[in-house]
Amino acid sequence: MTTKNTRPRGDDARKPIALALQGGGMHGAYTWGVLDRLLEDDRLAIEGVSATSAGAMNAAVLAYGLSKGGADGARHALHDFWRAVSDCAERYNPLRWVPWVKGTHSFGLDHSPLYAFADMVLRVFSPYQFNPHNLNPLREVLENEVDFAVLRKQCPIRLYLCATNVETGKIRLFTGEDICVDAVLASACVPTLFQAITIDGEHYWDGGYLGNPAIYPLIYHCNTRDVVIVHINPLVRRGVPITAADILNRINEISFNSSLMREMRAIAFVTELIQQGKLDRGEMKEMLIHSIRSDEAMCALSVSSKYNADWDFLCGLRDNGRREADTWLLHNYRNIGLRSSIDIRKEFL
Repeated sequence: MTTKNTRPRGDDARKPIALALQGGGMHGAYTWGVLDRLLEDDRLAIEGVSATSAGAMNAAVLAYGLSKGGADGARHALHDFWRAVSDCAERYNPLRWVPWVKGTHSFGLDHSPLYAFADMVLRVFSPYQFNPHNLNPLREVLENEVDFAVLRKQCPIRLYLCATNVETGKIRLFTGEDICVDAVLASACVPTLFQAITIDGEHYWDGGYLGNPAIYPLIYHCNTRDVVIVHINPLVRRGVPITAADILNRINEISFNSSLMREMRAIAFVTELIQQGKLDRGEMKEMLIHSIRSDEAMCALSVSSKYNADWDFLCGLRDNGRREADTWLLHNYRNIGLRSSIDIRKEFL
């Protein structure tokens, strides 16, 4: 555990940032750790969050916790949410009652063949077949951990949750009065796992297909120029996958990073025009991009571990996220408000 900075939260010198949170199933506990460390730093102020899937869950819980008790309230809310997710999995997942599954999980690797079997089943049967009553335990967890009526009235940050319209193929951003439990579930609706979420007659799947996450609402609606992207899906995975599961996993990683890559190309293009004096700085905002990621750790995780809600496994992900955020703060805090801490062209073009 790192030492907490002691600058009072009322200090106007706090640097404002916007957060972009990716999705990735239970690997979203990594983002929990990143948020936990950032909230611990009194030098920062979170102005807005754009998030998708597991990132949307983290974002909704973060915003609600902030509304109830500031940074400390948000840290407690995130802890309680992920604890509830693990407890819920313990109650509802029949695989977890198999005695020899216990003790097979550790951070960095998931050795249980039962999770791999579950992953295979999800690729053969649709949720309309294996879950005809459309049961979703995550609804219960979210409703217990977040008072969405309070969040809609008292949201202390600009909050944007991304979902994919199944029929039109367009992105939908839920914000303001649209924030509700269904909006979060829509953003996290993996179509192989859950039936589409219907809101006002429109049907939605996971937002990762079109925005994982979307950066543009932070550009348009936040005053800060600093966007910190918290990555779940590895940008780089060395070696060619050869098993069916690994091939599909890499396809998903590339697909779920594609929208982010496109937005980064656009940001790099506009940034170059501004720096060359071809665009007026008074008319266009030069965005400063930062990145917190752990490709090596994420690449070491098995495909099926995205379904692993074992508490020790989630805490391991959290601790890794905290370490990465701590390292990022140590090396890059001084860049906030001044320059991007990554080479956008090198990383995304």
